[in-house]
Amino acid sequence: MRIAQYGCGKMSKYSMRYVYEKGAEIVAAFDVNPAVVGRDIGSIIGGPDRGVVVRHAQEAGKTLAALKPGACIITTMSLMRDIIDALMVCAENGVNAITTNEEAIFPMNSSPVLTREVDAMAKKTGCTICGSGYQDVFWGNLIATLAGAMHSISKIKGSSSYNVEDYGIALAKVHGAGLDLLAFEKEIAAADAISSAERQALIERGEFLPSYMWNVNGWLAERLGLTVKSQVQKCVPQTHATELHSETLGMTIPAGHATGMSAVVTTETQEGIVIESECVGKVYAPGEVDRNDWTLMGEPDTQVVITQPATVELTCATIVNRIPDLINAKPGYVTTDLMPVNSYRVKPLDFYVNR
Repeated sequence: MRIAQYGCGKMSKYSMRYVYEKGAEIVAAFDVNPAVVGRDIGSIIGGPDRGVVVRHAQEAGKTLAALKPGACIITTMSLMRDIIDALMVCAENGVNAITTNEEAIFPMNSSPVLTREVDAMAKKTGCTICGSGYQDVFWGNLIATLAGAMHSISKIKGSSSYNVEDYGIALAKVHGAGLDLLAFEKEIAAADAISSAERQALIERGEFLPSYMWNVNGWLAERLGLTVKSQVQKCVPQTHATELHSETLGMTIPAGHATGMSAVVTTETQEGIVIESECVGKVYAPGEVDRNDWTLMGEPDTQVVITQPATVELTCATIVNRIPDLINAKPGYVTTDLMPVNSYRVKPLDFYVNR
């Protein structure tokens, strides 16, 4: 199987290596960073040269048209509007594409116009586009599988946390790290202090900023056969009792100031089941680690706790294992709730492709 890589940063180190180790190969790679363009992908993966040089993203169209790889892995940014060019260049050239973009896991509830645009082009050229990654398993199929072992469910409550120090200054600032609480309320939280009608108008205009869990709640509701009645999100500041130093921000955050935020999404369904999930991104205090905690309340109550998940590696492994499902799916924008449950690929990837 021949694969293209779009975005050659931190994630690609793992996604490209995993492609090779699953019996496939990288035949093209793209980026916009001058420090990366022109390098052999071997220098990114680690090890010998692979004979594939990273090209500027502007060359993606003609390269994909010429090579026609079986799939393209897109590992760049977190919003649909930020990756629409990458999705469309794949769709226009009939190349299946799978992305780690968080919104892409279920984008029709936050960016319906862009999703329809990609869907129409992919159907026209006969390829499939989808989003996957860490949330596909740890916020999606894992929870749906646990739900299948319960007699009744009244509420699903989830929480996942990550250290903003690991992801750079832009993400830290978006999470309000370092702000006093009044500034946090004005600059971060106020964006979600709107009515449902105002939020829907933003969604239709493509101006809504979904938190990671906004799309996950939509995915879960669809996977479980639930009908969404209402959905809201709010950003809550995280604080610490003592000051914390942030290398990323280059400052010491005073005690009581925001170290980051929790984005809480609450979904009410016509069936009476409530999904309440939060994504906590903050500057960690000593001893704090990434966590993924979910509780399904009903008969019987069921809980799963995963401590210190290797989020980057798990995301990339999920993406690569998903490639056969991507290729086997019908054309269009197909979310992974419509695909088989994630599977470990012990044989080369092309073994699992329907002929």
